Amino acid sequence: MKQQPVSDIERCWAAYKETGDPEAREKLILNYSPLVKYVAGRLSSNLPQTVETADLISYGVFGLIDAIDKFQPERGIKFETYAIARIKGAIIDELRALDWVPRSVRSRARDIENAYLVLENRLKRVPTDAEIAAELGISIKELDDLLARLSYTSIVSFEELWSGRDDRDDRGSQGASAIKDHRAEDPVEVYENKELRQILADAIERLPERERAVITLYYYEGLTLKEIGAILGVTESRVSQLHTKAVLRLRARIRAAQGLAPAV
Repeated sequence: MKQQPVSDIERCWAAYKETGDPEAREKLILNYSPLVKYVAGRLSSNLPQTVETADLISYGVFGLIDAIDKFQPERGIKFETYAIARIKGAIIDELRALDWVPRSVRSRARDIENAYLVLENRLKRVPTDAEIAAELGISIKELDDLLARLSYTSIVSFEELWSGRDDRDDRGSQGASAIKDHRAEDPVEVYENKELRQILADAIERLPERERAVITLYYYEGLTLKEIGAILGVTESRVSQLHTKAVLRLRARIRAAQGLAPAV
């Protein structure tokens, strides 16, 4: 059987992993650098204008370098998939370290999460916006305004769902997990990650139709909020609001499924 020709990138991987060749490492960084711009661009769409995309890119470069250093080609995992998770983790960890989200906004996000959790348990169905507003003691207009402010935090919140992280606990961050020995898998961690992903998948299935569509199109299909708005026939700001509500519902349901107490 005729062997497939070895590409330049494959030669770079072999050279770097076998000898630590710095030139091969530099070529790998340059080759995969578009991944950083892609991830930073997607995350920046739901962040305040005060957060520069260029800053996100600089944070993400460290994640890319970390991914290249720790990647093991022999495990048969596609590098792009592995690197995107590392790049996201590096950007999110830096944003959390900068604490760009006001504590008052975080507090109101937890209030809404708790309201979703309490009402779903009480009503045995998805509560309406009017019911959520009444539970919080605010008007629907005030709820809409609050959701608009919370839209800046929802991208980070969704990423944290996959790792079981809590936005009030800086321990166990994705950046910290990068120092683990990836040559050996922790059976407990593998089981917990599998269980969490199943919980999250079930929670997504229970979302209202439009919120589920937004989550699917944004995170699984890779569409922008503007593109999703065109598909659903709504404005980009409406898509952002649907996204925020979906993330808050998901966080509440995951806490309930894991037997955790309401957020405080």
